[in-house]
Order: sequence, then C-alpha cells, then structure tokens
Amino acid sequence: MQETTKKQLQKTACEIRLGIIEAVHSAKSGHPGGSLSIADLLTYLYFVEMKINPQNPKDENRDRLVLSKGHCSPGLYSALANRGYFPVDELKTFRHIGSRLQGHPDMKGIPGVDMSSGSLGQGISAACGMALGAKINGADNRVYAILGDGECEEGQVWEAAMFAGHKKLDNLCAIVDYNGLQIDGKLDEVCSPEPLDKKFEAFGWNVIVIDAHDFDNYEAAFEAAKQCKGKPTAIIQKSVKGKGVSYMENSVAWHGAAPNDEQYEVAMNELKAALKEMEA
Repeated sequence: MQETTKKQLQKTACEIRLGIIEAVHSAKSGHPGGSLSIADLLTYLYFVEMKINPQNPKDENRDRLVLSKGHCSPGLYSALANRGYFPVDELKTFRHIGSRLQGHPDMKGIPGVDMSSGSLGQGISAACGMALGAKINGADNRVYAILGDGECEEGQVWEAAMFAGHKKLDNLCAIVDYNGLQIDGKLDEVCSPEPLDKKFEAFGWNVIVIDAHDFDNYEAAFEAAKQCKGKPTAIIQKSVKGKGVSYMENSVAWHGAAPNDEQYEVAMNELKAALKEMEA
C-alpha cells in the first residue's frame, strides 16, 4: 500500500475514534472499547474495500456489512458519518430520545445500515442469508460480517459457520475482532472459544489470522479472501480493546462504560494530538 494512502487511512481511523468518544460521552452510555478496536477495520472496509455509494445507500449492487456485535454501534455510526451517510455532528445524538442513532443498529432508520443487530450470534446468520441470496441472484456483491470474540461463544455462530461452509459461500467474509476481553473479563477465563481458527476450518472455512491496526494486513487479507473460491473466509484479527485511548486500552472496564467529562477531555486530547501529528 502506498504510504500516502496508508497515512490518509490512519487519519480517517483517528477521526472515527474521535466520533466514537463523542457519541458515547454524549449518551453517557455505550460500548467504547470494542468500537475503538474495530475503528481501523471499519476504515478499511468503508474507505477502501467495500463497493458502496453513500448517495445511494440502497443500491442493489452494493456490498453489505453486518455488525454482528451490534453493541459496538458507535464505531459503525462514526464510520458511516465520516463516509458521508449522515452528518458527523449527528453522532452527538447517540442514544438520545428521538434520535435514529440508538444503542444497536436499525436498518429501517439509519442510511448505510444493512442489518439490524444486537442479539449476539444472529448477525452472522443474517450475513449468510445475504450471501446465499446474492449467489441465487447471480450478483457479484460481497457480504462482510464483524463478530466479537466473546460472541463466538454463542452456538448460533457455529450453526451459521456450518451453513456457510456447506453452501460454499465464498462471497462471505467474517471478521472476528479478537481483543481478548468481553463484558465479564478475559476471554480465556470466561469461556474460551479456542482454537478459533481450527473450529472455522472444521466447518469448511478459509482462515486468515492477522494483527489488527495495520492497513497492509487488511489489504493482503481481503485480497486473499476474494481470491479464495468455494469457501467462506474468516479473518481473525488480533486487536487491542480501546485502541487509541491510553487509559481504555486492554481494560475490560471500558467494555460498556462512558467516560466522564474529565476522562472525555483526556481521550479527545490524545486523539486530537495523534491526528495533528499525522497531519504534520
């Protein structure tokens, strides 16, 4: 990837992180940790990878994205806003009465949201249906689903994995955000889904494991996914929960908590300083 492109993506990811903190602080609730850990992923998907058009969000030929871990909606909303689906300033209405930006994505009210989600395990099943539908219709669009690592403790995830492998849905790409933490603590202490790669492989998936927060990794992984025929692809990205905000990084306390005013200022100042450095 060209350095100029990578630098622009890094700046965009930082702007998306600013939007996440703005939204969660404004709502006084939400899930910043897992939203921040997928900010780079969302940046690559919406600004490089996916075939989309913010001016025509219902284009039948568009690629689809399902945020299966729907509680991380601040990340999705900030990515959509920065991509031009609705004003960035609207992020301040997150979870407010009357706002269309509620705690979980709503496909009926929010442009760019392809599937309502929130109940863990169900989003990947919807993505399977979208991918199969595209196959039946002879369409060339692709479907992407973002899952949490803790979400992979849900049995429905593996029912969907079995279905996708059986149907050879090579237009489906699932990305597991493996930050190692879930609401109750460390993943390996609560209910470890390991070996995650071997499980997906057993259901007939192509598996790619990457270190997150590096756009070169995304470029290589998504290209490999598109080249793989006859199998769905699972990208397991090893990420940092709370990435970009020092006191949130690798802390389970920020799975589902909003920063107070002082913490908000610290987070925003850190991210703005990082953005300024990138622009220098």
